[in-house]
Amino acid sequence: MNVRQRRIFAVILSLIGLAATILLAAPPVIEDTQRTVVMPPTVAQTGSAAEALESLAVKGRAAKTGYARSEFGNGWASTSGCDTRNIILHRDLDNPVVDDKCAVVSGTLNDSYTGTVIIFEKGSSSIQIDHVIALSAAWQTGAQLLSREQRIQLANDPLELIAVQGDANQQKSDGDAATWLPSSKPFRCEYIARQIAVKQKYTLWVTPPEKEAMLSVLSSCPDQALPAK
Repeated sequence: MNVRQRRIFAVILSLIGLAATILLAAPPVIEDTQRTVVMPPTVAQTGSAAEALESLAVKGRAAKTGYARSEFGNGWASTSGCDTRNIILHRDLDNPVVDDKCAVVSGTLNDSYTGTVIIFEKGSSSIQIDHVIALSAAWQTGAQLLSREQRIQLANDPLELIAVQGDANQQKSDGDAATWLPSSKPFRCEYIARQIAVKQKYTLWVTPPEKEAMLSVLSSCPDQALPAK
């Protein structure tokens, strides 16, 4: 092999190495029949919530300018013919009954927010699906920087959703940990851990008062683990 051939061969090897690096660095892509959704970089849900909290950026809330519920999708997404709301109801209710249209028609909820037991029947507002990071709060702490597809993923992620008493959900509104916590104190550590897990997964930041409130809750449960789902 002469000098010119060796140089060409070296260039080819460099190009192959560069292509491999780009492919390995690219975020995973999940495809469905309607669209291609580019997911946020995967972050392992391991370790304690307190450790994960320290990894989050701390900033003030951004302006709410531009926020609309539609920025996170037009209602619930559908998976295999079942919408996200009914998927979460089926996950969280005891003895759920589902009709032939994939709608949960009855069940019982041991409500995490209030510690009460609620009988659910289809059409009732006694149980609602809460976004543990309220979508408007998410918008103001980094979600406005995500793509629309990523925001839709966030709004329908089971990690971000929980079936709760409707009144408690209304009282929470768009509050963060600094302004609202579940009245059921035994659930607060798990609630804060879930908020931290969502923020870590979607690269959202915490505000200084929010972090202070989270640290206060976690002081009673320093080994609280992050939820996996």
